[in-house]
Amino acid sequence: MSQQQVGRDPLRPVRTGPPSPGPDDGASRPGRFVGWLGGLGCVAAGYGVFQFLFQVLPGSLGGQAAQYLIASVSGFGTALAAWLAAALVRARAAEAARPTAPPPPVAAPAPGPLPQVLTAAYDTLVEQVSVVDDPDRGRLTGWSHSLGESTPSRPTSVGTAYGLQIMLDLGMTDGRLTPGELVDTLWRLRLPGGGWSARSQGAEPRPEVTALVLGALARAGVSGERLAQEVDRCTAAFTREHDHAGRESTHVVTTVLRGLLRAAPHCAALPALREALVDGAISDPGRDHLRCWGYRLDPPYGPPSPPHTAQAVVALERAARVLGENAAVRAAREDGVRWLLSCPDAPHHACLDLENAREEVRRPRTDDPARHEVLNVRHFTATWIVRALLSRGALEVARQDGLEDTWRELLDGAVAAVWAGQRDGIWSWGRGDSTELRHPMWMTYQGLAALRGHAVWTYRPDDTTTA
Repeated sequence: MSQQQVGRDPLRPVRTGPPSPGPDDGASRPGRFVGWLGGLGCVAAGYGVFQFLFQVLPGSLGGQAAQYLIASVSGFGTALAAWLAAALVRARAAEAARPTAPPPPVAAPAPGPLPQVLTAAYDTLVEQVSVVDDPDRGRLTGWSHSLGESTPSRPTSVGTAYGLQIMLDLGMTDGRLTPGELVDTLWRLRLPGGGWSARSQGAEPRPEVTALVLGALARAGVSGERLAQEVDRCTAAFTREHDHAGRESTHVVTTVLRGLLRAAPHCAALPALREALVDGAISDPGRDHLRCWGYRLDPPYGPPSPPHTAQAVVALERAARVLGENAAVRAAREDGVRWLLSCPDAPHHACLDLENAREEVRRPRTDDPARHEVLNVRHFTATWIVRALLSRGALEVARQDGLEDTWRELLDGAVAAVWAGQRDGIWSWGRGDSTELRHPMWMTYQGLAALRGHAVWTYRPDDTTTA
């Protein structure tokens, strides 16, 4: 063993060749030179330059005084530069040796206001659910037409159907309510001869309410076989001979069309209903003769109506996904979208196209044809505009026409109007000139569905938070 190996750490490797340069050696050579220069002393470096210049400068430059001046200034500058360079090298070395602090932790994003609104709506509906033991129909669990009614509320078909759809949208996060209870209640509320009706319509089944209930039951998972008999009864009664007033109402036809597309997508009546809707479109000379819809599908059609046009667009869009569509149907649907995009008013969160509307559907009573049954229908217009503009076909039309900015502006305005109408996730409808407010279930359903649909549409996951 050589003397150099005596006392060597046995775990330390022995170098057999010249030391290999480190990764930063090349980059640090100028720094080592400057440090060496600074190590000689700033004064010594400056004096060396002074002596060198004093000896080499020619005497003809201006005499000995000029030689002294030039050499002195150069020496002083060299000394100052050496001192500054050495100080900079030492500062960089100290900075490099300083431990790097870890980056601050990224705070988790705070939840937005929408989850709070959804939670508040869910809690309100759970608190105000009505449970009634009916001697004829058994235990009923659901809601009446409006929340907070002063008289003891009894579950109705319309209120419970909308409540079921709200719970399905919100996910029914706990066991205080279950879909099975609400589904059973809707079946128990069925009229003796089949079908369902609104509270103001008595014992006469009506297609718009029947289709609404059937659509909610289908969403809750009730099989098509169980729904088939009620679907047949609904379509058999919804003809011009049996329900002329309903067949000429844009609201009724679009409601039946949407409900049956959910409950019975292969129903033979669907193409005829869609054709009637398309044939009922009108031309609006005030908006480049674009086709739109009034409240009626037969003359007199009534003036062009934003809520009815939006309802038609939503129904035709859904029908296109289920049934497909030909060129004529597509043209009518796209005209409806263009009509909505051509709103001339501003600002769009409070434009005339967003004004709520109301209408009456009058039908002769079967027990007394001389008298009429009157169904008061109210339209939460902003929610229908949101749903129509959020359809896939609406965005395609906007992009084709170069109106994507207009589409976004109108959509944002309609969403802002929907948001402004709620308080703790519940929407209210005023009673004419009275300050008294009602809280209809359908309005809360439509408001929550519009906000939820917009949130899903605009969701963009942050790349840093995705797994």
